Amino acid sequence: MSDVRVPRIMGILNVTPDSFSDGGKYVDVKSALGAARAMLADGADIIDIGGESTRPGAGRVDAATEIARTAEVVAAVAAEGATVSIDTTRSEVAREALRRGASIVNDVSGGAADPAMAAAIAESGCRVVLMHWRDHSADMYGRAVYGDVVAEVSAELRQRAAAMLDAGVAPERVILDPGIGFAKLPEHNWELLSRLDELGALGHPILFGASRKSFLGKLLADADGRPRPVDQREAASLATSVLAFDAGAWGVRVHDVRATADARAVWRATRHTR
Repeated sequence: MSDVRVPRIMGILNVTPDSFSDGGKYVDVKSALGAARAMLADGADIIDIGGESTRPGAGRVDAATEIARTAEVVAAVAAEGATVSIDTTRSEVAREALRRGASIVNDVSGGAADPAMAAAIAESGCRVVLMHWRDHSADMYGRAVYGDVVAEVSAELRQRAAAMLDAGVAPERVILDPGIGFAKLPEHNWELLSRLDELGALGHPILFGASRKSFLGKLLADADGRPRPVDQREAASLATSVLAFDAGAWGVRVHDVRATADARAVWRATRHTR
């Protein structure tokens, strides 16, 4: 199946006490490394390590706390030979993670939260994921107003990519993420997923991340309107990943790596027969 494009699987490793799905599970190097090893064995291509929760309504931690949570974990996972991304909006956290062995910066603010981020990326030569973002988590839903969400997200991502290129980042190093759930209402998320292929016109690879997010819980709510619990959204998450594969996504960011790798294998098998 070497002729079939293989989307990447980015496994989520939050070393935080308060992330919406796995907060508090991996708060020391030993447990985090064990989780990373399991994801790599299950088929992850990238381990995405984050030290600050970006769940809706989350407050911020300072850079020193974020570095303390992530630096040693990044070094330990990179020492396994893994491709590591650091999930941060701060240039000082990114620089430390890159020094410790990360090779991708996953910036949910698209480089907008820290004016020094673009220079840090350009100087390192690493890859960068620029996510669509309009405000920090505590305030983002107040910015969830769109006419044509796909057109507006595309335009804003184009601006963020241009800022990176102007700073000296090579175009092939830039990956874009539509920011599912970030300053988006459920209807915005569904529209972005249904038209994800249109983002390919931006000329950069697309990373898609909908794993276990609240719009899936709302879709699967019970008869009384109670959202499906976070740990029961995996089948829906897998469905979004397969749709993203079909739309040409470069990769997906997920919690359940093994199930996603299985779904990817089935998807590739069907594409190989065409």
